[in-house]
Amino acid sequence: MSQRQYIDRQSDLFVPFVAGGLSLRDQRETMERPFFSLSKNKRLKPIEYRSPDGSVFVNVYPNPEFGMATIWDADILIWAASALTDLKRRGANDLPRTLHFQPYDLLTTICRDTGGREYALLRNALARLQSTSIVTNIRAEKARRKQRQFGWIESWSDLVDEATDQSRGMSITLSDWFYEGVVMDGGVLAIDPAYFSLTGGRERWLYRVARKHAGGAGPAGFAITLPTLFEKSGAEGTYRRFKFEIQGIVRRNELPGFQLALELPDGVDEPMLRMRRTSSAEEGEGTTSTSSEARPRRNAKASRSAPPEQGRFEPMFRFLTDETINAVRRDFPGWDVHALKAEFDVWIDGGENRQPQDYQAAFYGFVKRHDARNRHQLSR
Repeated sequence: MSQRQYIDRQSDLFVPFVAGGLSLRDQRETMERPFFSLSKNKRLKPIEYRSPDGSVFVNVYPNPEFGMATIWDADILIWAASALTDLKRRGANDLPRTLHFQPYDLLTTICRDTGGREYALLRNALARLQSTSIVTNIRAEKARRKQRQFGWIESWSDLVDEATDQSRGMSITLSDWFYEGVVMDGGVLAIDPAYFSLTGGRERWLYRVARKHAGGAGPAGFAITLPTLFEKSGAEGTYRRFKFEIQGIVRRNELPGFQLALELPDGVDEPMLRMRRTSSAEEGEGTTSTSSEARPRRNAKASRSAPPEQGRFEPMFRFLTDETINAVRRDFPGWDVHALKAEFDVWIDGGENRQPQDYQAAFYGFVKRHDARNRHQLSR
């Protein structure tokens, strides 16, 4: 599936009409459901998601050769949504589905380096975006169809100088479904440029969920149970592993513009993740600022959210990982791990400044001390 076209050096140079300096926009409908692989490893397992009420489904099928489009490949779609929104703001009468650009401008906009390796990775990403097949009923009712099937982009090309083998410009033709979602009223949301500095696939996906749901939810933010969040992620692996990784993300609290907290309401077995907006880092949909000072340096660490207000939305890490449970049962056999956890939580609530920074290590130490004091009871 070669997309490289060669030109003679005497030919007219490729002139793009989409340049850099864009205000960043993401397509709203792709931000909360499992449209992309969250791993950089080649994914060949399909995503088959259905909403809890059964009204919405998303199926994503990878190409055997290229694999499934990843959350990092979606950066190209963010660039495309931003480019179309910019053209719309400038009053363009006919918004094109085919966008012509210089690879340098795209890469710098999504905060990537611009060496030869990055150009090769860009071509690989375009191949995955074209070959991944999506089937969904999102927006199908409005189109009077039961479902629609599409790839993210219909085609792409790279115009290469025959003498230097350097790219002189590229183009992508967006799928009808994605294009329609961008140009419709309310189809995009502004995102923080620091998004591109998030290195983990789950962090990137979780930021998009937070931006979609908590961006305008008010001071209380938006809460969702972890099992529901797991289903929406389409992540490979077990729920237990997903919960453990979400705990780490909450502990670090590095999603730009959002504060995360885990809560366990009374009578609920599984925790809820609360996402609360803490800043107005994202520009409004109608703003046009493209100041370079507002854009992060490539590979810069994502900015931390502001600390939570005292007494509100404090992260709760009161969930035992499989590793902690196995370690306690191995080193201190005979004790009821969950009964000791309940005692530990009561102790934490019994005094100020007892909330540990590392719940897993603190609980292990609690059990170790309990065992030293009471192990004689086990021999009776």
